[in-house]
Amino acid sequence: MIERSGNLIVISGPSGVGKSTLVKKAREVLPDLEFSVSCTTRAPRAGEVDGRDYFFLNETEFEKKVQQNEFIEFAGVFAHRYGTLKSEVLSRLQRGADVILDIDVQGAKQIRQAARNDSEIARAAQFIMIVPPDMETLSRRLTGRNSETPESLKLRLAGAQSELSNFRIYDYLVVNDDLETAQNDLISLLKTMRMRSSLVKGEPFA
Repeated sequence: MIERSGNLIVISGPSGVGKSTLVKKAREVLPDLEFSVSCTTRAPRAGEVDGRDYFFLNETEFEKKVQQNEFIEFAGVFAHRYGTLKSEVLSRLQRGADVILDIDVQGAKQIRQAARNDSEIARAAQFIMIVPPDMETLSRRLTGRNSETPESLKLRLAGAQSELSNFRIYDYLVVNDDLETAQNDLISLLKTMRMRSSLVKGEPFA
């Protein structure tokens, strides 16, 4: 049997583009796709379990891991910090699991940087951005939520435009115009990634 290591699938996309829906649909079809467990400095919410939902750290513990270069990416969000441990990702990749990281553009840039210094991350990392067909469509979707004030809508759209301007750091773009088409495109892409010859371990045909 041909043994392979896993893909590190970095997925980004602006608010309102349908990224979470597409990832959920993909995992229904490909249930062996895994999420890594992230670290956070926020307190656990009701029902959350340390080590399953997050690794809950205090600020000192988190900063120590930053200084020891244990994160593949980390960021501050609303006064709390979040990070993805290299050890969590690499252990899954080594046993052949495909790992999804649903992160923002800044996190994707950090992983691009990490890949320059780590051959295993460089080999495994594949970057996908979920994009709208145009900004008008994204604006219409955000407006349809009925949860945005004119001011917050303007800010979200500005943020989305800033994120989308970084599309060239991604290897693939999945355009979410029609949900079913985008879903099929993403699933096909994820399946194709598994066929990369660079993932094969050793010399199986020797």
